[in-house]
Amino acid sequence: MSIVPAEAAPAWAPDAPAAGTAAPLAPRARLLPALAAVYRAQLSRARVSRIPLLFVATFQSVGIMVLMRGVVDGGAEARAVVAGSSVLVVAFVALNLLAQYFGQLRATGGLDHYATLPVPPASVVLGAAGAYASFTVPGTVVTAVIGSLLFGLPLGNLWILAAVVPLAGAALAGLGAALGLLAPRQEFATLLGQLGMSAALLLGVLPAERLPEPIGWARDLLPSTYGVEALARTFDPHPDWAAVGLDLAVCGVVGVVSLAVATWAYRRAAVR
Repeated sequence: MSIVPAEAAPAWAPDAPAAGTAAPLAPRARLLPALAAVYRAQLSRARVSRIPLLFVATFQSVGIMVLMRGVVDGGAEARAVVAGSSVLVVAFVALNLLAQYFGQLRATGGLDHYATLPVPPASVVLGAAGAYASFTVPGTVVTAVIGSLLFGLPLGNLWILAAVVPLAGAALAGLGAALGLLAPRQEFATLLGQLGMSAALLLGVLPAERLPEPIGWARDLLPSTYGVEALARTFDPHPDWAAVGLDLAVCGVVGVVSLAVATWAYRRAAVR
C-alpha cells in the first residue's frame, strides 16, 4: 500500500485539523425542528411503554367516579367530580410519570446523552412534556364521556377538552419535569410525583365547597385546579364563558412558568 505525501495532496482537498485540535462541532439545531424531533421520539416511546399505565389511569378515574356516584347525586358536586376525575388522568401521566422519567434520566446518566446533542435545552423539556401531555388525550376523553353519562351531565361542551388538556397538561408536565430534575435522588422524584398526583386527586375531585379553608388555599396553588374549574363550568346549563376563559388563561400562564422552571432545572442538572 502506497502512502501519498502531504505535498501531493490535491489542492481542492479540505484542510485536515491540526494534531491535537478538536474538529469543529456541528451547528446547534433550531428550537422548533429539535422540539419536533424530541416530541416524535418521546411520543413513539410512550405509545410502546405507557399504554398499560394510561389504562390504569383511566380505570382509576372511572372507578373514583363510580364510588362518588354513591354519595353525590348531581349539581355542582357532580360537575366537580367529573371534571376532577378527567383532569386526574392528565396528572397521573404528565405529572407523576414525567417526574419519574426525568428522575430516572438524571440517575442513570441519560441527561448526559441529551447534553451531547446539539439541541436547545428547552426542546428536550418541551418535547417530552408535550408528548406526555398528548398521551393523556384518549383517557381524558373517555373519562369525561363516561362521567357525563354516569351523572347525567350534558356532552355538548366537551369540545373544551381541546383547550383543557394541552393547557393543564403543560402546567402539570412542567411541574413533573421540574420535580424529577430537582430531586436529589430517583426515589425522591418518584415520591414527589406520587404526592403531586395524590394532591390532584384529593384537591381536584372533591368539591371545593366541602374543603376546609386552609386546604382550599392549597387547592388554588395546584396547577390542575384551573383546568378542573374550566371544565366543570362548561357542564352548567348556561356556562359563564368569560370565567372559563379566565381559568384557561391562568392555567396557560402557570404552564409557561412551570415549563420555564423545568428548562432551568434541566440546564442545572445537565451541567452537574
